[in-house]
Amino acid sequence: MTVTKFKKTPYTVDVRDLINRPGTMHERHLDIEVPDDLGAGLVVVKAGSILSTELRLEAMHEGILVSTEVYARALGECGRCLKDIDLPVRVQFAELFGYPQEEAFEFEILDDHVDLESLIRDAVVLALPFQPVCRRDCPGLDSETGQPLDELPELVSDDALDPRWSALAGFTASTDKDMGANIHVSDSREEK
Repeated sequence: MTVTKFKKTPYTVDVRDLINRPGTMHERHLDIEVPDDLGAGLVVVKAGSILSTELRLEAMHEGILVSTEVYARALGECGRCLKDIDLPVRVQFAELFGYPQEEAFEFEILDDHVDLESLIRDAVVLALPFQPVCRRDCPGLDSETGQPLDELPELVSDDALDPRWSALAGFTASTDKDMGANIHVSDSREEK
């Protein structure tokens, strides 16, 4: 059995008043200042920002069940137009921290504390969008000028059309009314 050394961080929570007291429950609110950026893509929860954390700690026979809800703000860029965006992040998870003993638990209580760092970090990073957008219908950037398409005036010129489509320029959309004039329905009973 390996002995893990306890290290106090902003993510550690003292649970000594719950240890070996099954049925006991406490709720706590923690504001955690993020020591390092959470995420590495187009949006991240920046170092120095605050993670607002609601904890529910329940003592059980096997350990302490920690139910957590985390709120944060992620900053970054839209994946289409590169505008700055500010996204709300909300994650929930629950994990059982076992008492140190022979039975193996993924997470254990160390020196009367639970360390939520890896759980919070993983949950927040996985909640961040891979391709964030400033709005669902963001048109992106113009391929020639690099300007956001929603900021450009709408210009339609004949020069911009691909010459391979010129044969279709004379065609217009037909309506159902026009189509109905050319359709002849025959009744097979009349032909007999």
